[in-house]
Amino acid sequence: MKQIQLLPALLAAWCGFALASPCGAQDLAAKGREVFKKHQASVVTVQLVVKTKMGIPGLGALGGADARESKEEVTGTVIDPSGLTAVALSSTDPTSIMQGMMSSLGGFGGEGEEGAKFKMESEVTDVKLLGNDGTEVPAEIVLRDKDLDLAFIRPKSKPATPWPALDLTNSAKVDVLDEVLAINRLGKVTGRAHGAAIGRITAVVKKPRLFYVPGGELAMGGFGCPAFTTDGKLVGLFVMRSLKSGGGGGGMFSFNVQNLGITGIILPAEDVRKIAAQAPAAKEETK
Repeated sequence: MKQIQLLPALLAAWCGFALASPCGAQDLAAKGREVFKKHQASVVTVQLVVKTKMGIPGLGALGGADARESKEEVTGTVIDPSGLTAVALSSTDPTSIMQGMMSSLGGFGGEGEEGAKFKMESEVTDVKLLGNDGTEVPAEIVLRDKDLDLAFIRPKSKPATPWPALDLTNSAKVDVLDEVLAINRLGKVTGRAHGAAIGRITAVVKKPRLFYVPGGELAMGGFGCPAFTTDGKLVGLFVMRSLKSGGGGGGMFSFNVQNLGITGIILPAEDVRKIAAQAPAAKEETK
Protein backbone atom coordinates (compact mmCIF):
# COMPACT_ATOMS: atom_id res chain seq x y z
CA MET A 1 0.00 0.00 0.00
CA LYS A 2 2.81 2.37 0.84
CA GLN A 3 4.46 1.59 -2.50
CA ILE A 4 1.22 2.52 -4.32
CA GLN A 5 1.06 5.83 -2.45
CA LEU A 6 4.65 6.57 -3.42
CA LEU A 7 3.92 6.19 -7.14
CA PRO A 8 2.11 9.54 -7.61
CA ALA A 9 4.92 11.35 -5.80
CA LEU A 10 7.53 9.72 -8.01
CA LEU A 11 5.56 10.59 -11.15
CA ALA A 12 5.21 14.17 -10.02
CA ALA A 13 8.92 14.45 -9.33
CA TRP A 14 9.78 12.97 -12.75
CA CYS A 15 7.38 15.35 -14.52
CA GLY A 16 8.86 18.27 -12.62
CA PHE A 17 12.37 17.28 -13.70
CA ALA A 18 11.27 16.85 -17.31
CA LEU A 19 9.64 20.27 -17.33
CA ALA A 20 12.56 21.94 -15.57
CA SER A 21 15.17 20.74 -18.05
CA PRO A 22 13.88 22.73 -21.08
CA CYS A 23 13.44 25.78 -18.87
CA GLY A 24 17.01 25.43 -17.67
CA ALA A 25 18.23 25.25 -21.26
CA GLN A 26 16.21 28.33 -22.16
CA ASP A 27 17.63 30.22 -19.19
CA LEU A 28 21.16 29.22 -20.21
CA ALA A 29 20.55 30.37 -23.78
CA ALA A 30 19.15 33.69 -22.57
CA LYS A 31 22.12 34.29 -20.28
CA GLY A 32 24.49 33.29 -23.06
CA ARG A 33 22.94 35.78 -25.46
CA GLU A 34 23.39 38.57 -22.91
CA VAL A 35 27.10 37.77 -22.62
CA PHE A 36 27.38 37.45 -26.41
CA LYS A 37 25.75 40.84 -27.10
CA LYS A 38 27.82 42.56 -24.44
CA HIS A 39 31.23 41.32 -25.61
CA GLN A 40 30.99 40.41 -29.30
CA ALA A 41 32.36 43.78 -30.46
CA SER A 42 35.68 42.92 -28.76
CA VAL A 43 36.16 39.91 -31.05
CA VAL A 44 37.65 41.02 -34.37
CA THR A 45 39.08 39.69 -37.60
CA VAL A 46 42.82 40.01 -38.18
CA GLN A 47 44.09 39.91 -41.78
CA LEU A 48 47.60 38.60 -42.31
CA VAL A 49 49.85 38.27 -45.32
CA VAL A 50 52.22 35.38 -44.62
CA LYS A 51 55.26 34.41 -46.70
CA THR A 52 56.13 30.73 -46.24
CA LYS A 53 59.15 28.67 -47.30
CA MET A 54 59.37 24.93 -46.84
CA GLY A 55 61.37 21.98 -48.04
CA ILE A 56 64.05 19.43 -47.21
CA PRO A 57 67.61 20.74 -47.34
CA GLY A 58 69.47 18.97 -50.10
CA LEU A 59 66.27 17.86 -51.79
CA GLY A 60 64.33 21.08 -51.94
CA ALA A 61 65.90 24.43 -51.12
CA LEU A 62 64.26 26.95 -48.81
CA GLY A 63 65.31 29.81 -51.04
CA GLY A 64 63.20 32.63 -52.43
CA ALA A 65 62.10 30.54 -55.41
CA ASP A 66 60.16 28.25 -53.07
CA ALA A 67 58.51 31.07 -51.10
CA ARG A 68 54.73 31.31 -51.23
CA GLU A 69 52.64 34.24 -50.05
CA SER A 70 49.12 33.78 -48.73
CA LYS A 71 46.44 35.98 -47.19
CA GLU A 72 44.95 34.63 -43.98
CA GLU A 73 42.18 35.73 -41.64
CA VAL A 74 42.30 34.80 -37.94
CA THR A 75 40.30 35.69 -34.86
CA GLY A 76 41.62 38.23 -32.37
CA THR A 77 40.39 39.54 -29.02
CA VAL A 78 40.78 43.24 -28.22
CA ILE A 79 42.13 43.58 -24.68
CA ASP A 80 42.83 47.31 -24.47
CA PRO A 81 41.02 50.45 -25.75
CA SER A 82 44.22 51.35 -27.66
CA GLY A 83 43.38 48.45 -29.97
CA LEU A 84 45.87 45.98 -28.51
CA THR A 85 44.62 42.61 -29.72
CA ALA A 86 45.59 39.10 -28.65
CA VAL A 87 45.72 36.22 -31.14
CA ALA A 88 47.04 32.68 -31.05
CA LEU A 89 50.66 32.79 -32.23
CA SER A 90 50.12 29.49 -34.05
CA SER A 91 47.53 31.26 -36.23
CA THR A 92 50.18 33.70 -37.42
CA ASP A 93 53.12 31.30 -37.59
CA PRO A 94 52.31 27.66 -38.48
CA THR A 95 56.01 26.69 -38.57
CA SER A 96 56.34 24.98 -35.20
CA ILE A 97 53.06 23.08 -35.55
CA MET A 98 53.87 21.78 -39.02
CA GLN A 99 57.33 20.64 -38.01
CA GLY A 100 55.96 18.99 -34.88
CA MET A 101 53.32 17.17 -36.92
CA MET A 102 55.86 15.93 -39.46
CA SER A 103 58.06 14.67 -36.64
CA SER A 104 55.13 12.92 -34.91
CA LEU A 105 54.06 11.21 -38.12
CA GLY A 106 57.48 9.59 -38.31
CA GLY A 107 58.56 11.46 -41.41
CA PHE A 108 61.49 13.78 -42.10
CA GLY A 109 62.84 13.52 -38.60
CA GLY A 110 62.86 15.54 -35.44
CA GLU A 111 65.81 16.42 -33.27
CA GLY A 112 68.30 13.61 -32.95
CA GLU A 113 66.81 11.53 -35.77
CA GLU A 114 68.71 10.46 -38.80
CA GLY A 115 67.77 11.25 -42.37
CA ALA A 116 66.31 14.25 -44.13
CA LYS A 117 64.67 16.86 -41.93
CA PHE A 118 61.61 18.79 -43.04
CA LYS A 119 61.98 22.54 -42.47
CA MET A 120 59.52 25.37 -42.70
CA GLU A 121 59.95 29.11 -42.27
CA SER A 122 57.27 31.80 -42.26
CA GLU A 123 57.21 35.57 -42.05
CA VAL A 124 54.26 37.92 -41.53
CA THR A 125 54.69 40.73 -44.05
CA ASP A 126 51.45 42.67 -43.50
CA VAL A 127 48.86 42.94 -40.70
CA LYS A 128 45.47 44.66 -40.62
CA LEU A 129 42.75 44.77 -37.98
CA LEU A 130 39.20 44.83 -39.32
CA GLY A 131 36.93 47.13 -37.34
CA ASN A 132 33.30 46.20 -36.77
CA ASP A 133 32.37 48.65 -39.54
CA GLY A 134 34.71 46.88 -41.96
CA THR A 135 37.46 49.49 -41.72
CA GLU A 136 40.95 48.11 -42.35
CA VAL A 137 43.41 49.42 -39.76
CA PRO A 138 47.15 48.95 -40.45
CA ALA A 139 48.72 47.12 -37.53
CA GLU A 140 51.84 45.25 -36.45
CA ILE A 141 52.81 42.37 -34.19
CA VAL A 142 54.44 43.93 -31.14
CA LEU A 143 54.99 40.92 -28.87
CA ARG A 144 55.19 37.13 -29.19
CA ASP A 145 55.21 34.40 -26.55
CA LYS A 146 55.90 30.99 -28.07
CA ASP A 147 55.43 29.04 -24.84
CA LEU A 148 51.90 30.36 -24.32
CA ASP A 149 51.06 30.53 -28.05
CA LEU A 150 50.25 34.23 -27.82
CA ALA A 151 50.91 37.15 -30.13
CA PHE A 152 49.83 40.74 -29.57
CA ILE A 153 48.89 43.10 -32.38
CA ARG A 154 48.54 46.87 -32.12
CA PRO A 155 47.37 49.52 -34.60
CA LYS A 156 50.31 51.43 -36.08
CA SER A 157 48.62 54.72 -35.16
CA LYS A 158 46.74 55.59 -32.00
CA PRO A 159 43.00 55.27 -32.75
CA ALA A 160 40.82 58.37 -32.73
CA THR A 161 38.20 56.58 -30.63
CA PRO A 162 38.73 53.78 -28.09
CA TRP A 163 38.22 50.21 -29.23
CA PRO A 164 35.68 48.05 -27.36
CA ALA A 165 37.95 45.90 -25.20
CA LEU A 166 37.66 43.12 -22.65
CA ASP A 167 38.72 43.68 -19.06
CA LEU A 168 41.27 40.97 -18.31
CA THR A 169 40.96 41.62 -14.57
CA ASN A 170 37.25 40.71 -14.58
CA SER A 171 38.05 37.01 -14.77
CA ALA A 172 37.07 33.77 -13.11
CA LYS A 173 38.38 30.24 -12.72
CA VAL A 174 36.31 27.25 -13.80
CA ASP A 175 36.24 23.56 -12.96
CA VAL A 176 35.50 20.26 -14.68
CA LEU A 177 32.00 20.18 -16.24
CA ASP A 178 31.44 23.92 -15.76
CA GLU A 179 29.61 25.53 -18.69
CA VAL A 180 31.58 28.03 -20.75
CA LEU A 181 30.59 30.36 -23.60
CA ALA A 182 32.95 31.04 -26.52
CA ILE A 183 32.59 33.99 -28.91
CA ASN A 184 34.17 33.68 -32.33
CA ARG A 185 34.39 35.70 -35.54
CA LEU A 186 33.47 33.62 -38.56
CA GLY A 187 35.12 33.76 -41.97
CA LYS A 188 34.50 35.80 -45.07
CA VAL A 189 32.18 33.18 -46.57
CA THR A 190 29.72 33.80 -43.69
CA GLY A 191 30.08 37.57 -43.80
CA ARG A 192 32.49 37.59 -40.84
CA ALA A 193 29.50 37.30 -38.52
CA HIS A 194 30.02 36.78 -34.82
CA GLY A 195 29.21 33.30 -33.56
CA ALA A 196 28.86 31.67 -30.16
CA ALA A 197 28.99 28.18 -28.67
CA ILE A 198 28.36 26.76 -25.22
CA GLY A 199 30.10 23.68 -23.88
CA ARG A 200 31.69 22.19 -20.79
CA ILE A 201 35.22 21.98 -19.49
CA THR A 202 36.45 18.40 -19.78
CA ALA A 203 39.68 18.74 -17.81
CA VAL A 204 41.66 21.18 -15.68
CA VAL A 205 45.44 20.85 -16.00
CA LYS A 206 47.44 22.43 -13.16
CA LYS A 207 51.04 21.52 -14.03
CA PRO A 208 53.34 22.86 -15.35
CA ARG A 209 50.81 25.72 -15.54
CA LEU A 210 47.06 26.07 -15.23
CA PHE A 211 44.92 25.68 -18.35
CA TYR A 212 41.52 24.29 -19.28
CA VAL A 213 40.65 21.63 -21.86
CA PRO A 214 37.40 22.44 -23.69
CA GLY A 215 34.95 19.78 -24.83
CA GLY A 216 32.06 19.44 -27.26
CA GLU A 217 31.39 22.39 -29.52
CA LEU A 218 33.98 24.45 -27.66
CA ALA A 219 36.76 22.19 -28.91
CA MET A 220 35.81 23.10 -32.50
CA GLY A 221 36.08 26.84 -31.88
CA GLY A 222 38.66 29.13 -33.41
CA PHE A 223 41.93 30.02 -31.74
CA GLY A 224 42.26 33.55 -30.43
CA CYS A 225 38.64 33.84 -29.32
CA PRO A 226 37.59 34.47 -25.69
CA ALA A 227 35.75 32.13 -23.32
CA PHE A 228 33.36 33.34 -20.60
CA THR A 229 31.42 31.97 -17.69
CA THR A 230 27.67 32.10 -18.20
CA ASP A 231 27.50 35.12 -15.88
CA GLY A 232 29.89 37.08 -18.10
CA LYS A 233 33.29 36.76 -16.44
CA LEU A 234 36.25 36.13 -18.72
CA VAL A 235 37.81 32.67 -18.40
CA GLY A 236 40.59 33.07 -20.94
CA LEU A 237 41.56 32.74 -24.60
CA PHE A 238 41.65 29.72 -26.89
CA VAL A 239 45.19 28.87 -27.98
CA MET A 240 47.15 25.87 -29.22
CA ARG A 241 49.28 23.73 -26.95
CA SER A 242 51.94 21.61 -28.62
CA LEU A 243 54.84 19.40 -27.62
CA LYS A 244 58.25 20.36 -28.97
CA SER A 245 59.08 16.82 -30.06
CA GLY A 246 55.62 15.78 -31.14
CA GLY A 247 53.06 13.60 -29.44
CA GLY A 248 52.87 9.96 -28.58
CA GLY A 249 54.70 8.51 -31.55
CA GLY A 250 51.52 7.47 -33.29
CA GLY A 251 53.26 6.58 -36.54
CA MET A 252 52.62 7.54 -40.12
CA PHE A 253 49.02 6.33 -40.16
CA SER A 254 47.88 7.60 -36.76
CA PHE A 255 45.98 10.84 -37.18
CA ASN A 256 44.67 11.24 -33.64
CA VAL A 257 45.26 14.90 -32.78
CA GLN A 258 46.74 14.04 -29.38
CA ASN A 259 49.19 11.67 -31.07
CA LEU A 260 50.31 14.65 -33.15
CA GLY A 261 51.24 16.46 -29.95
CA ILE A 262 48.81 19.36 -30.43
CA THR A 263 45.53 20.29 -28.77
CA GLY A 264 43.36 23.32 -28.19
CA ILE A 265 43.17 24.75 -24.68
CA ILE A 266 41.82 27.78 -22.84
CA LEU A 267 44.65 29.85 -21.39
CA PRO A 268 43.54 31.68 -18.21
CA ALA A 269 42.92 35.42 -18.55
CA GLU A 270 45.44 36.15 -15.79
CA ASP A 271 48.26 34.63 -17.86
CA VAL A 272 47.21 36.69 -20.86
CA ARG A 273 47.16 39.84 -18.73
CA LYS A 274 50.68 39.27 -17.39
CA ILE A 275 52.16 38.83 -20.87
CA ALA A 276 50.15 41.70 -22.36
CA ALA A 277 51.67 44.05 -19.78
CA GLN A 278 55.00 43.60 -21.59
CA ALA A 279 53.65 44.90 -24.92
CA PRO A 280 55.15 48.24 -26.08
CA ALA A 281 53.00 51.30 -25.49
CA ALA A 282 50.81 52.62 -28.29
CA LYS A 283 52.41 55.15 -30.63
CA GLU A 284 51.12 58.71 -30.75
CA GLU A 285 49.71 59.87 -34.06
CA THR A 286 52.16 61.93 -36.03
CA LYS A 287 50.97 65.46 -36.76
